[in-house]
Amino acid sequence: MPPRSGPVSQEGFPSSSPPSMDHSNDPFGQGRRGYYDNESAEHVEFGRNRDQRETYASDSSNPAVNEYDPNGNYEYPVPDTDSDRDVYGERPAPSAESLGPPGRPVFDPGMQAPIYSDYNVPPRDAYPAWSADRQIPLSKEEIEDVFLDLTQKFGFQRDSMRNMFDFLMQLLDSRASRMTPNQALLTLHADYIGGHNANYRKWYFAAQLDLDDAIGQTQNPGLNRLKSTKGTKRPSHEKSLATALERWRNAMNNMSQYDRLRQIALYLLCWGEAAQVRFMPECLCFIFKCADDYYRSPECQNRMEPVPEGLYLRTVIKPLYRFVRDQGYEVVDGKFVRREKDHQDIIGYDDVNQLFWYPEGIARIVLNDKLRLIDLPPSQRFTKFDRIDWNRAFFKTYYEKRSFGHLLVNFNRIWVIHIALFYFYTAYNSPTVYRVRGGRDSTALAWSATALGGAVATIIMILATLAEFSYIPTTWNNTSHLTRRLLFLLVTLALTGGPTVYVAIVESNGSGGSLALVLGIVQFFISVVAALLFAIVPSGRMFGDRVAGKSRKYLASQTFTASYPALPKQNRIGSIALWLLVFGCKCVESYWFLTLSFRDPIRVMVGMKIQGCTDRLFGNALCTNHAAFTLTIMYIMDLILFFLDTFLWYVIWNAVFSIARSFTLGLSIWTPWKDIYTRLPKRIYSKLLATGDMEVKYKPKVLVSQIWNAIIISMYREHLLSIDHVQKLLYHQVETGAGGRRSLRAPPFFISQGDKGLKGEFFPRGSEAERRISFFAQSLTTTIPEPLPVDAMPTFTVLTPHYNEKTLLSLREIIREENHNTRVTLLEYLKQLHPIEWENFVKDTKILAEESAMFNGVNPFAHDEKSPSKVDDLPYYFLGFKNSSPEFTLRTRIWASLRAQTLYRTVSGMMNYAKAIKLLYRVENPEIVQLFGGNTDKLERELERMARRKFKFVVAMQRYSKFNTEEQENAEFLLRAYPDLQIVYLEEEPPRKEGGESRIFSALIDGHSEFIHETGRRRPKFRIELPGNPILGDGKSDNQNHAIIFYRGEYLQLIDANQDNYLEECLKIRNVLAEFEEYSVSSQSPYAQWGHRDFKSAPVAIVGAREYIFSENIGILGDLAAGKEQTFGTLSARSMAWIGGKLHYGHPDFLNAMFMNTRGGVSKAQKGLHLNEDIYAGMNAFGRGGRIKHTEYYQCGKGRDLGFGTILNFQTKIGTGMGEQMLSREYYYLGTQLPIDRFLTFYYGHPGFHINNMLVILSVQVFIVTMVFLGTLNSNLTICEYTSSGQWIGGQSGCYNLVPVFQWIERCIISIFLVFMISFLPLFLQELVERGTWKAVFRLAKQFGSLSPAFEVFSTQIYTHSILSNLTFGGARYIATGRGFATSRIYFSILFSRFAGPSIYLGMRTLLMLLYVTLTLWTPYLIYFWISILSLCVSPFLFNPHQFVFSDFIIDYREFLRWMARGNSKSHANSWIGYCRLSRTMITGYKKKRLGKPSEKLSGDTPRATWRAVLFSEIIFPIFMAVLFTIAYLFVKSFPVDGRVPPTPLIRIAVISLGPIVWNAAILVTQFLISLFIGPIFPNNSRFGSVMAAIVHGLAVLGIVGAFEFLWFLERWDTSHAVIGLIAVIAIQRAIHKVLISVFLSREFKHDETNMAWWSGRWYGRGLGAHVMSQPAREFIVKIVELSLWSGDLLLGHFLLFMLTPPILIPYFDRFHSTILFWLRPSKQIRAPLYSPKQKRQRRWIVIKYGLIYIAVIAIFVALIALPAIFRTALKFDCSLCDRL
Repeated sequence: MPPRSGPVSQEGFPSSSPPSMDHSNDPFGQGRRGYYDNESAEHVEFGRNRDQRETYASDSSNPAVNEYDPNGNYEYPVPDTDSDRDVYGERPAPSAESLGPPGRPVFDPGMQAPIYSDYNVPPRDAYPAWSADRQIPLSKEEIEDVFLDLTQKFGFQRDSMRNMFDFLMQLLDSRASRMTPNQALLTLHADYIGGHNANYRKWYFAAQLDLDDAIGQTQNPGLNRLKSTKGTKRPSHEKSLATALERWRNAMNNMSQYDRLRQIALYLLCWGEAAQVRFMPECLCFIFKCADDYYRSPECQNRMEPVPEGLYLRTVIKPLYRFVRDQGYEVVDGKFVRREKDHQDIIGYDDVNQLFWYPEGIARIVLNDKLRLIDLPPSQRFTKFDRIDWNRAFFKTYYEKRSFGHLLVNFNRIWVIHIALFYFYTAYNSPTVYRVRGGRDSTALAWSATALGGAVATIIMILATLAEFSYIPTTWNNTSHLTRRLLFLLVTLALTGGPTVYVAIVESNGSGGSLALVLGIVQFFISVVAALLFAIVPSGRMFGDRVAGKSRKYLASQTFTASYPALPKQNRIGSIALWLLVFGCKCVESYWFLTLSFRDPIRVMVGMKIQGCTDRLFGNALCTNHAAFTLTIMYIMDLILFFLDTFLWYVIWNAVFSIARSFTLGLSIWTPWKDIYTRLPKRIYSKLLATGDMEVKYKPKVLVSQIWNAIIISMYREHLLSIDHVQKLLYHQVETGAGGRRSLRAPPFFISQGDKGLKGEFFPRGSEAERRISFFAQSLTTTIPEPLPVDAMPTFTVLTPHYNEKTLLSLREIIREENHNTRVTLLEYLKQLHPIEWENFVKDTKILAEESAMFNGVNPFAHDEKSPSKVDDLPYYFLGFKNSSPEFTLRTRIWASLRAQTLYRTVSGMMNYAKAIKLLYRVENPEIVQLFGGNTDKLERELERMARRKFKFVVAMQRYSKFNTEEQENAEFLLRAYPDLQIVYLEEEPPRKEGGESRIFSALIDGHSEFIHETGRRRPKFRIELPGNPILGDGKSDNQNHAIIFYRGEYLQLIDANQDNYLEECLKIRNVLAEFEEYSVSSQSPYAQWGHRDFKSAPVAIVGAREYIFSENIGILGDLAAGKEQTFGTLSARSMAWIGGKLHYGHPDFLNAMFMNTRGGVSKAQKGLHLNEDIYAGMNAFGRGGRIKHTEYYQCGKGRDLGFGTILNFQTKIGTGMGEQMLSREYYYLGTQLPIDRFLTFYYGHPGFHINNMLVILSVQVFIVTMVFLGTLNSNLTICEYTSSGQWIGGQSGCYNLVPVFQWIERCIISIFLVFMISFLPLFLQELVERGTWKAVFRLAKQFGSLSPAFEVFSTQIYTHSILSNLTFGGARYIATGRGFATSRIYFSILFSRFAGPSIYLGMRTLLMLLYVTLTLWTPYLIYFWISILSLCVSPFLFNPHQFVFSDFIIDYREFLRWMARGNSKSHANSWIGYCRLSRTMITGYKKKRLGKPSEKLSGDTPRATWRAVLFSEIIFPIFMAVLFTIAYLFVKSFPVDGRVPPTPLIRIAVISLGPIVWNAAILVTQFLISLFIGPIFPNNSRFGSVMAAIVHGLAVLGIVGAFEFLWFLERWDTSHAVIGLIAVIAIQRAIHKVLISVFLSREFKHDETNMAWWSGRWYGRGLGAHVMSQPAREFIVKIVELSLWSGDLLLGHFLLFMLTPPILIPYFDRFHSTILFWLRPSKQIRAPLYSPKQKRQRRWIVIKYGLIYIAVIAIFVALIALPAIFRTALKFDCSLCDRL
């Protein structure tokens, strides 16, 4: 860098050097070298110019060092110079940036340290616990010299050095405040570098750097003297791990404190600039090791010349960053474009990182000249980093292929347990299947056939092993144990399956004898053993134990993927007990309920051959075996129910365990807690205050009263309580009379709890205040860790990533409606949700307004002598202000923002930590209050200093530098309101030279940063250059990562921008941090007493907390979302954390920052794969040995999505994210390495929930298919009849016994119903325990009354669809979920296009099948299915606000028709054609080349699906379904009618299903020719294209309707036959469409030109280029499919509208609908919108016109369906051709 000139340095930090010494002394300037020596006269003298500070320099410390004080704290009073700093006053202002001698790092973390010279208090240091009077091992100045030295040697950035210096000092300060400074430094070194749990030490041994002389001479801190020279063989004992560890321990123990500090500093400096490399912890360890080796080499020590600034970033980090970036992006026209690669082709962070796990991996790293890095001596490796060819080093270490094989590999034990057990059960109960000829039962064969369960288990294992081969790279290391396993499995298969062949042969000959029997029995027991073995032993531990094997080659994977923290004994017993209970109940229940009830249907159906049926083509081959087909489907059905049962029992027992746990924790409402409030003061004193360390000079009452009053007043300020309530809740001082002494009177609230009569008056019933106070009181009944005094508590940081969430609502957003569909302003809605709080707010505002008016000399009551009129107050009640000056409007904006989901709510909530720390500090140290006498300012500053020292709040505002004016103002408002808030953002600088990349910086500002008037921005405190754009993934984790270097202290709390916090919860912060178990300081040295138990326990990585969903009372959907979170985030988390299965998925969670940041950061960031970034952090911590705990006594608020669409967006994100997790290596490690009980906990807690959802939907579909097949039997055969007592009625010849089958159906329906209803159980129990019986019953009743089951069914389908489509096609992306209030009505067409693909199509197809089942096999149990399937179709409309308003409904219909029709002559964003193309591109993908259309968005493409993905889901499966239903139809038609054998039905089906497609093709050919020749005659803007399209689409609809009527006519108006025919036709057409799209279509253009060209006939000038010849042919295929789909959608849309019509005709139905949707009383409800007369006329005309059209359509529909049905006897046509069809 060029020497800087001028008194203010170029980053704009005020320099504290006198003007004469200009910045040419810059260490990185040229040629000034000797400047850094400690003896340099310049700066010692410079120090002496200032006031001497002998006053508090301790004798022990080095006087030369203490002669200057780089912090600028001198003993004269300092004015508060927040905003206008005088850079060159007499004395440098003690500002945040005041550098000591020029070029020294900064010391103060963020603010001036106030000086109290008037009160003889020694000046406060920035890091009080690390001050000279505490025998610190190194003074601050020496530490600073270490940093300067390292920065010069390695070329770190200046700002990064200053940032990391402050980081380390705050860390030391935080540790040293509760232990001796020496111990603080020692434990810190142990945590970062050398201790038992340090990741660096674990890596060092895992990568075998201690042994492998091939990897170069071992060199390590302090191990130098143990170096063995190259060539001499080492004695074998040196190679053993234990001796290596001992050598390491010695080396660490003998290190000087100076060296320890230097190592930490070097690690931090490497980490601080590592950018994306921070996601790769072992890569970072390798860099640090090389740097450390280089530093200790003579060449580095002797080098005097400082290296240029930024060298480390340029040579070490940038090449790695670029490698990672180029995996996912390529440059097109100077812009970065996402490559079309899926995860299996992208070498991601994890692959790069895993290279450094193994010595073989490190050996792959080569320089450009082909030299291996390890062939260089260690001390030279670092200098060669810029020459490494990283492209040759990295490879995929795990293939995240999209396939269902992952489910097989990761969860093989689940499949083995269920399928093998099911096989054992069912085989034993199906004796009729394996009867020997002549119908005799053979015992030997029974044993042997049942024993095949073992073979089934083995086959599953073989398939899993084969699939595993394709996911891990085939190096010898991997394949050797897989091959061994495969061979063993093949042998097992022979043992478990082979004997059956022999037994079957000899038994059928009748020559079996006892040998066959013995063989069968032995085979059975071998099978049971095999099945148990495969069900219990993790596959990763068979043949080469990756978890506990002693071989060194497994060490790395043990260390980084299988260091699971052990559970305490009782928890482990609990864990095993839970699963024994679950599976015990499951095995018994499934056997009795499922298997035994299936025994009779099997018996009657096995031998059933159907007679008297034939077909012209197939003869009787198909129809005689129809019963066998049906039975096969029934077997599959039973298996699915078998899976669902387990989940049912898991939910039940998990809830029971969780609730038992809450009783033991003392959380429940049922534990004796009548006096919970009476005891509250005592509990506050004993649990929240660090009373152990206080000299008790004051009565506890005095201390408690301050805390309690602060809580109540904070609620008053938040308008939760009115002034009357406050009076009853506060402690008051009262005169006791004697000598004017005063005493405290406890609030009546505490006293009156015994007396029930008084309860209701203290706070409004059911209000937020009541909830908060009762949770606070209840939470203090549990056992809580002891707090430390405030000045000894650890420092922690709250980190919030922010993208573009609302900061503060603008006045316009609050008092204007969003659009004409909204019906209510946000303010109105909020007032109805929080009436009490609004009332309090208005009262408050009126008082304020009166005060300000008095103050301004205007008497507000002047105009009216008697009383202020009510009318005058209307504006207050309406808007919250009367005077529109900014201070009043701002109050209303804040009031609304604190009740919506805004960043302001989050910040103001989290800033309660600062308030809580100040409050606790003041209460626990009364002497401070005395010290400052009456000077409240000074007291406040002292308290603020403490709060700032212990708590930081960082918001990562990625887009801050790109904010528009309004966002900018809001951010500025935050900084003014909370000056200690720190904002980290990205700043872009244009490239230095033409065509270069722009430089990106990570910058930090806070409310004390100086304002630059020219730009209107603040000057950053730190500006650290990044290697490039940090946002490579889905955004959130990258945003957290670039801001993470600015956190301070030991713990992190990760908070989302939609959360909230409360003062009384913040008071518990010291107790929560105690959960990390790092308070009690071990006096042992971690190196001297290595094996001491203080260092043996696994570190706590994450402490989870409860979330309270504050959107729970906002109607049914808000309540459902809240209930989900309550059961999952609290109920499940409680029991799961107890049995060691909780992974991180909450956002009020606290993280052990050091543990997480040395192991890859707080979240993972590969695009797509790590969509749910936070759970990976939990799995990572868990696999690397961190414990994850859950606290019950602390909670944060959190907002959830409130509208139907946004909730489903959120669920889609969760679902696709889960699909991605299934592919991830973390699931592979957990699934194949965890012991069985913990594996089951992991499975059912995470993926099992989603797989269960998939199975629920699958069970419904399979069941209905089963029923269709049974319906075909029932409608065509005579069924035997029985009397009520079960006696067969005689005289029924040729009847078929299907009665047991019908009984089985009823049981199945009950099963499916139970599995569904059980999902409500946890919420009910949770409410029961926490809020009492009445509330629980009421909440559940409210949910059922509001149709929540319909929503549950629908959301299950959304989960299922998103996982399936993700596993097939990918396309996971972060869906920005809207967090607004859902009050606007959404158009029918929008809802239809959003939910047709995921749910409506499936629902409609299933509905048709259900119709057939109802016609042929009616049983009352079917009503449940009708409800479920209908809810799949109509849920989106049921939960749409004001769906059932007549006028809106008709306007909706008009919009739907227009949506269907538009987009054919000119492109339209919202049209059916656009929706159709979009859903198709999932399979076809987009064209890569841009053909002259600049408007096409380049990024965010959906890649073309691979043929493997398409083959099954889009080709095989649809064809299979088509065949299945065709068989059903053929069966129905294979019976003679009136004695005549019918013609072959196959031809009939072919005509009906292919007819419309051929018809479409014919119309299209004609139209194409007409358009091609006539189209160009018309002018460009004519409607010719639209007219042609309209004609063709009309004809297509006629074709499809005609085909159905023709089918019905052919079926002689027999409804059930027509329906089954229609089912088959739809299945066939669907298969044809899917095949056409997936096989014949090339990639899609990104524009709509080809569609418009097709209709208008103008193919030239469309920008198609050379494609103009091939496109018409492609478009022809597309149009054939599109016409069928269009006609289908048109009919489907109408059916949906018909279903939704009846409620519209009921008067006041909209009122009722709104009541159940919003839970607002009809009186409170949202008014109808106001329209202008013109709008009213317009709407009336639309309603009349389209209403008539709608009625006409209904009439036509009725005519087509009903007339034939009614007159079916009268309607007879003669048609000889028809009889042959």
